[in-house]
Amino acid sequence: MKNNLKSLTLTAMFLAIGLVLPFLTGQIPQIGNMLLPMHIPVFLCALICGWEFATPMAFILPLMRSAIFTMPPFFPSAVGMAFELAAYAFVTGFLYKRVRNQSVKTVYLCMITAMIAGRAVWGVARTLMLCFDDSSFTLSVFLSGAFLTAIPGIIIHLILIPLIMVALDRTGLVPFKAKSRNKTTEAAVM
Repeated sequence: MKNNLKSLTLTAMFLAIGLVLPFLTGQIPQIGNMLLPMHIPVFLCALICGWEFATPMAFILPLMRSAIFTMPPFFPSAVGMAFELAAYAFVTGFLYKRVRNQSVKTVYLCMITAMIAGRAVWGVARTLMLCFDDSSFTLSVFLSGAFLTAIPGIIIHLILIPLIMVALDRTGLVPFKAKSRNKTTEAAVM
């Protein structure tokens, strides 16, 4: 119960950070599309709280931000982003939880896998939303929006999030899970 309460509280904090962090881009959509500030609390929530807490938070975050601050625009941006961020949270949290030996390398592996999966989900969601939207969504638009425009944000995420996880590990707040040692090693340590 105590662990669930802690995770729920942290999830609420990450949701609040996700609502406020995009203000650093000055509410300019082009800068927000490049730096992807809402992705940072989603990745951190998935790594710290797990996919069970992070996935619903990630889905709600862009929709709530759109409803409160009108940015990103609700349709199609916030709706597509909701599926993308939920995929990030699920893949990152699911993979990270199942790894026996957590480390910076594991954080990178989970994040890169989630980034690819999340972008694919975003592309599928945007394609399906074409039924309700008059805009054209071609492969070049997908590649540009999913990867080229987002390169600065991807680089920031791949630097900042592992640094935060290492800092949390070193302080003991969120330690990396290590392989369990055998009993003879434990006896020798004691």
